[in-house]
Amino acid sequence: MARFGFIHDKLDIKLLVLYIMDHIAAPIDFATLTDLAMCDSGVDYFQFAEAVAELMSSGHLEQQGELYTATEKGRRTCAAGESSLSPVIRQRCDQRLDPLNRAMKRNAQVRAEVAQRPAGFEVHLSLDDDKDSLFSLTLIAPTQEDAQRMADRFREHPDRVYNGLLGVLLANDDGSERH
Repeated sequence: MARFGFIHDKLDIKLLVLYIMDHIAAPIDFATLTDLAMCDSGVDYFQFAEAVAELMSSGHLEQQGELYTATEKGRRTCAAGESSLSPVIRQRCDQRLDPLNRAMKRNAQVRAEVAQRPAGFEVHLSLDDDKDSLFSLTLIAPTQEDAQRMADRFREHPDRVYNGLLGVLLANDDGSERH
C-alpha cells in the first residue's frame, strides 16, 4: 500500500512521538498524544499504537495513571534524532502543540482548590507568573456550592480578581487610584 506524507515507517512514528513528548509542557493522555501525532497522512493508527507500546517497553516513555511523559532516555533520543524528522512535520507539531502548551501553562499558573473545614469550606486561590507567585488568598465559604463557584470564577478570571485586589489595596483614601 502506497503511503503519502512525510512519515513512512514505525521509526518515523517513534521519532514523531518522542518529538511531541519532548515539546509538550506537561504529561498528556493517550487520546491527546494520538490527536497530536495524526498530523500527517503517513501516520497509521495501529503502527502508532505499537510504536507507543514499544517506546514504553524500551524506557523512552513512562506512564503514570492515564498520563504519558518522556523519560530522560526519550529526551536524549529525541535530541539525537529530531533532525531526521521533516521540517514540515516539526512545524505542524509545533503549531498543534502551541495552544495546548499555552493552556497547560495557564492551568499550572492559576490554581483554585476547595477543602471542607469545620466552619464551612475553604477556598484557596493562587496565581503565579513565569517566575514566582503573584498572590495567594484563602477564603471561607458557607457551602460547598459557594466555594466551588468562587473557585470556578477565579479560574475563569484570575486577572480580574488580581487587578481588583490591587485596585482596592493601592487606592488613595478618597478611593481614587494612585499614579
